[in-house]
Amino acid sequence: MYHKFQISLFFIFALTASLSNISRAQTANIPSPPIIGAKSYLVVDALTNHEIGSLEPNLKLPPASITKLMTAYVVFHAIESDQISLNDLVTISEKAWRMEGSRMFIEVGKKVSVQDLLMGMIVQSGNDASIALAEHIAGSEYLFVDLMNQYAVNLNMTSSSFQNTTGLPDENHFSTAHDLALLAKAIIREFPQYYAWYSTKEFTFNGITQRNRNSLLWRDPSVDGMKTGSTDEAGYCLVSSAERDGMRLISVVLGTATAKSRIDGSQAMLNYGFRFHETKAVFKSGQEITVAKTWKTESETVPLGISNDLNLTLPRGSFDNLTIENNIQSEIIGPIETGQILGEVVVKLNDSILATQPLIALKNNPKGTLWQQIKDTMQLWFE
Repeated sequence: MYHKFQISLFFIFALTASLSNISRAQTANIPSPPIIGAKSYLVVDALTNHEIGSLEPNLKLPPASITKLMTAYVVFHAIESDQISLNDLVTISEKAWRMEGSRMFIEVGKKVSVQDLLMGMIVQSGNDASIALAEHIAGSEYLFVDLMNQYAVNLNMTSSSFQNTTGLPDENHFSTAHDLALLAKAIIREFPQYYAWYSTKEFTFNGITQRNRNSLLWRDPSVDGMKTGSTDEAGYCLVSSAERDGMRLISVVLGTATAKSRIDGSQAMLNYGFRFHETKAVFKSGQEITVAKTWKTESETVPLGISNDLNLTLPRGSFDNLTIENNIQSEIIGPIETGQILGEVVVKLNDSILATQPLIALKNNPKGTLWQQIKDTMQLWFE
């Protein structure tokens, strides 16, 4: 049994929560996402995972060189686990040297650092660099691909299958906008120090300077990544990410007809997301949300809060209409331990539930004196 307390949003210091359970019916009136001429696209908030706009986000398509996001993700893990270092010198094999498609122009038999190879793969989209890194870590591209697919499983990329490190066509090599968004978020979240390289506009190696193919880096200063891809089979693709006023969006656009259309489409989707949506923190972990009456305890009340930040992405202007409902256990008898669940907080918009989290005790409230226990026992009898 619970007591219900309504709290005005006016008294909330910050705002945000998991948005997977928020439907369009619960949001304010906003225009439909723009039509961009892609086979598939998805725009999500990187913090809340809230889907802002999509078209066939689970359609399996060839990802072309966007594959190199997964190649890089495996390399980043190898660096962080001290299997390799950025300063390692990699001897370039004939296979890496002979790779077709985009290249950083490494030479067979030469030694190149892991960091240079990463920059060649991230900025110049070098297929040769991808092979060299794979061989350095796993001994062969074939064994490295096994690692790629294992990490895909770990990230819950359930509709992806990798057959190579470069994205060259293979009928069993595919992914989805949804899965690629998961991968992009993982790189940004787990490896911010390496993610910064995706904003590099050009890289020079062996006397050859190549520009980053993601021209959004020049067009939109809020864009700081990530990766382009194109083959005849895949069309033109782009995973991009941008941050404005503390809100980060990830856009995945797959299968456009031209390089310009993937850029224009990605820009349109990012602008749409930022213009019509906002992400805020509703409650922070450990923040006092309310207090609860306790019985037979040293103190008569205990502060309540949540263990995980509560974040929301909503149409702009919707946060003023949120209501917070605290459902607290009717009889809380001590002793109380920090972290003990004593109720739940419910966030609503227009009577629709957006998110719930357990309300927990933020500090201990030990058993009271004998007199306090007798007094509270008698009072509970009368109540």
